Formats: sequence, structure tokens, C-alpha cells
Amino acid sequence: MKKLFVIGNPISHSLSPKLHNYWIKQEKIEAIYDKKLLEKEELEENILKIKDGKISGMNVTLPFKKLVIPFLDELTENAKITQSVNTIYLHKKKVYGDNTDIYGFKTPLEDFGFNGENKKALILGAGGVSASSIVALKNLGVVQIILMNRTKQKAIEIKKMFEDIEVKNWGEKVNFDIVVNCTSLGLNNEDIGIDFSDIKDKIFYDIIYKPKTKFIINAEKNNKVISGKMMFIYQAQKSFEIWHGILPKIDSKVVELIND
Repeated sequence: MKKLFVIGNPISHSLSPKLHNYWIKQEKIEAIYDKKLLEKEELEENILKIKDGKISGMNVTLPFKKLVIPFLDELTENAKITQSVNTIYLHKKKVYGDNTDIYGFKTPLEDFGFNGENKKALILGAGGVSASSIVALKNLGVVQIILMNRTKQKAIEIKKMFEDIEVKNWGEKVNFDIVVNCTSLGLNNEDIGIDFSDIKDKIFYDIIYKPKTKFIINAEKNNKVISGKMMFIYQAQKSFEIWHGILPKIDSKVVELIND
């Protein structure tokens, strides 16, 4: 039986097991997917279990998306570009790191009918998903990307990867067509700490999938909003395909799992 995990710290909030185990049952695969709370010092020994065949694969969430990289044999192109890994698997006796967050982030915007031509994007946060969001927005044709992080130095580090983005001070007033919350603010019902009350007719996209954050609640009165729910589902769908060779269906029942 295949054994798969999502690793992170914290991890109790993750709905990945609910989603993956639903698809595993639907596709009649002999596998089980669970969540695992790890410390940084435990990463290497757990990744070695993939090479030894004791674990079939892993999803990676905060704060380990970059920290796992030194323990992997190979990175896919998407993982190299972003220096961010959310999916680990074994291929020809090598442990690979992949990034399905790009696909997960981009697809809901495509479903939304978003056209990036001549658009400006503001990204809040410089964590593991920020680089994935930048790549996805570039792929959609966004011409200008501005990055803000509470610790400015982390944003400057990402600019070294993407020289054409702009780094601004946290909370600085800028023009944008779409703003993306890539911070963990909102996970515990915190306020983002930036006043967007005078913004209208823009797109507010939050990568947090549950619950509905203050970032979304405050924006939805005058703007279009996208929660992280569909990003979460799409990145999981692509991970599932990597591990099992099957692209599972996304239907109303799958979406309801995340609404529960």
C-alpha cells in the first residue's frame, strides 16, 4: 500500500488528507494519505524514507518548501525557477522535488477569465508561494509585478530571482489590477494590516483556503475576490497525477469537502 504525507509546521489545519483520501477511494487506489508535523531537523530522515520506498510521496507546506531542497536529488523546471517545492516523488531511484503551486495558482485565474495583458499585480508576502505566484502571473501576461513583505530583505531576495519585479515598502500605496495575499496572515483570523478600503473594482486573491479571511471579507463588498480554495484543489490534483498517473475529477463533491 502506498503511504503519502503532507509535511509542515503547523499542520493540524491541513485539509490535504481529506481531499487526497477522497480521490484515492474514488479511483480505487491502494494508498493512504496522512499529515505529519515535523521539525526542520527531521526533514532529511523523512525524505530518505522516500528513497528507501517506505514513503511513496509527500506534499510540502509552510515553512519547508525551500528547506527541503538540499535533501532532494533533482528539481523539476518549475521547482528550479521558484526554488520552492510542494510535491516530492521517486523517479528512477532519484527523489524529485516539483512545484504544482504554479498550476494551482494560475488555473483559478484562467477559470475566472483573467487576462494579464497590460495588468499590474501586487503580491503581499515573500514566502514559498510568492515565487510561484510571480511565475504564474508572468505566464498569464502580467506586465508589472510589485512585491511587498513585512521584512523587506526577504522581498529583495526574491527580486534576485526575478530582476524585473519591483520591491516596495510594506503598506506603500501603489496602483494595481490584482492583489495577492501570499502571507500567512488570515490563517488565524488576523488582519492584513494594510488599508484597502478605498479600492474598488479590482481582484483580491488570497492563497489561504479556509476560513474566509478578513482580507477577502473586507474586499468583497467593492471588488472581485478569489479565495485560495480552488488553488488548493488544483495543486492537489496535479500532485495526485504525479504520484498515481491519474488526473482526478474536480466536481461539486470535491469542492464541498473544502467547504466543510
